[in-house]
Amino acid sequence: MSSLTPPIPLGNPGNQFRVEYIRSISPLSDFEYTEDFFQHVHSLWEDEGVKACFERSNEYQLIDCAQYFLDRLSAIRRNDYTPTDQDLLRCRVLTSGIFETRFQVDKVNFHMFDVGGQRDERRKWIQCFNDVTAIIFVAASSSYNMVIREDNSTNRLRESLDLFRSIWTNRFLKTISVILFLNKQDVLADKILAGKSKLEDYFPEYKNYQVPADALPDSDEDPKVTRAKFFIRDEFLRISTASGDGKHYCYPHFTCAIDTENIRRVFNDCRDIIQRMHLRQYELL
Repeated sequence: MSSLTPPIPLGNPGNQFRVEYIRSISPLSDFEYTEDFFQHVHSLWEDEGVKACFERSNEYQLIDCAQYFLDRLSAIRRNDYTPTDQDLLRCRVLTSGIFETRFQVDKVNFHMFDVGGQRDERRKWIQCFNDVTAIIFVAASSSYNMVIREDNSTNRLRESLDLFRSIWTNRFLKTISVILFLNKQDVLADKILAGKSKLEDYFPEYKNYQVPADALPDSDEDPKVTRAKFFIRDEFLRISTASGDGKHYCYPHFTCAIDTENIRRVFNDCRDIIQRMHLRQYELL
């Protein structure tokens, strides 16, 4: 809170000892979730200063699920607590290194590598790109008003666009198509409708953007949300269409990782795309 400009004081100065307690245990790799811990967290989450700090969370690094779990503190602190499906879906662990997964869908074998997107993780990628069929590029659409973990000056969505450009134009990947996941559509919609962080303040070109005539919004979707999500999509497509040579393609999808039905539909689409890519690689299509 003190590192923000301007800084935000605690609503109740008497909660400072609770802040010091949380700071003392946060560096620990393992600790007991005692009743004192839950009480300190509960009291801080009720503090007006902490609430004001949360409203400015785009100025520092805070995981998207923070509010969800803090709001569920009364359930989580119970001795008989069992995580729900939504609890599991909202958990997040920073990807560091390379994680390999093999699975089968409809008798089709998939071999997937999950790599970290942070700058210091990117040098590890090259070993994964040998003989791949496709690259799944995941970008957080809601990050238009946020900064990257490595510094507090680089816009996170612009960083994603730059990274996408570097992958798309890489001379070793000229024949590898990209499946683009424009993720966190739920968070993007919340931000756009709240109106506190305007997209045009971070991307001035948004002021003159017109939604394409062939754009298909979701049912009951607010036009402001439709315009925002297609603008972000088209920022990525501008890169792929400007430098494409017909040897690889970009397939964009709007995704929400905590919506299992959405992910199921998207994955079915991606399965078909990947199968077609595989056939094309071996000149069978």
